[in-house]
Amino acid sequence: MAFRFEDLKVWHMAADLSNEIDLLAKKFPVEERFSLASQMKRAADSVVLNIAEGSTGQTIPEFKRFLDIALRSAIEVVACLYLAQKRKYIKDEVYTKHYNDYELLCKMITKLRDSM
Repeated sequence: MAFRFEDLKVWHMAADLSNEIDLLAKKFPVEERFSLASQMKRAADSVVLNIAEGSTGQTIPEFKRFLDIALRSAIEVVACLYLAQKRKYIKDEVYTKHYNDYELLCKMITKLRDSM
């Protein structure tokens, strides 16, 4: 693989989850297309993109900074999922599944950051 991030398990998980969030957000009501759905999709993409950007061979403190941003974006996705559940756009089971997935992703990002 040509890029360092492609070797990172955490990056692959973030990319897979971002795709799931994209599909989920497409099911939101039309009036949410440019608000909550868009925000959730951008936050999910931000996780993937910040892990990739941070891994570009910069300094370790710089990579950690990008991982911190990715972590905050992952937590933002969880907050969006919470709002979607409360607004009845997603079922409780869907919320719980994605909540658990993002909890694991956050742990992976934190572990990677702390291992440096």
